[in-house]
Parts: sequence; structure tokens; C-alpha cells
Amino acid sequence: MSVTDDITAAIKPAIEATGNYLEEITITPAGKRRMLTVIVDGESHLNLDQVTVITKEISEIIENLPTLGELPFTLEVTSPGIDRPLTLPRHWRKNVGRLVKVTLNDGTVVEGRITSADEAAAVIEGKKSADNISYSDVMKAVLEIEFKSINSDSSVELDEDGE
Repeated sequence: MSVTDDITAAIKPAIEATGNYLEEITITPAGKRRMLTVIVDGESHLNLDQVTVITKEISEIIENLPTLGELPFTLEVTSPGIDRPLTLPRHWRKNVGRLVKVTLNDGTVVEGRITSADEAAAVIEGKKSADNISYSDVMKAVLEIEFKSINSDSSVELDEDGE
């Protein structure tokens, strides 16, 4: 059993007890210390308080885990970033309402807003139509970054001097 497997076996029950999911564990050398990164996700987007609670739970468990040995480590607990691909039905469900770019197995690219998602497929509403996309047809799906204006109804008018 690898170090990552040992850590996973030790912390996964504690994470699941909080109603969340262990997405990934990575251990990277960082000089005299190692970086232990734990990516945790939930049915909804995690807030800072939730991540803090999970971090305390994980920290208590791994502090006494003999698998890590004597070399010090830094623990980083985080949620998946915006660039992380949507790979599971729960990823799609929690991102209903967000913009997505989907590359299908046949190379077709579908862009639009996720309007609904279930265990087998998601509906992506684009500019011209809505597509029911089966997850088995998806090669890659990533969220698109969407910038919103603070006051989207107002426009800025400049005078002749550009002011």
C-alpha cells in the first residue's frame, strides 16, 4: 500500500462524516518539507468555515500517522479550482447555472449554460439551442470563467477628453 493510499484510508471516513468527498491527495517534495495537498468537494461549493473544520479533522488524523515518517510536511486543504474538469455527475449538479465548455468524444464542442443535470446527462443551453449531453459522450468538460459587471445595466460615457 502506498503512502497516498494509507493517507486516503485514514482521512476519507472523516471527510465523508462531514458530508463531503475526498477528490484527490498529492504529496510533493518542497525542500526540507513535503506538501500534502488534499482536495475536498461537496454537493455545494465549500466555504472557508467548512474547509477549516475539515482541515482540523484531517490534521489530527495525519499528525500521528506513521506512514508519513519523521520528515515535516505542510498540509493544504482546498476545494477543486475552476479549471478542474467536470468528471462526475455531482460536479455537474453543483454547477447548474454556470457556463461550461464541453468537448465530446467525436470532437464537437458545445458551449453554454448548464440548466440541469442528473446521474446520466446534463442539459447545456447555448445561444441557439439546448443540448442533452450524456456524460458517456464527454471527452472533457470545463467551466468557463464568467465576469459580471457590478452594475451591468449602466454604461460609462466619456467626454471628448476621454474623461
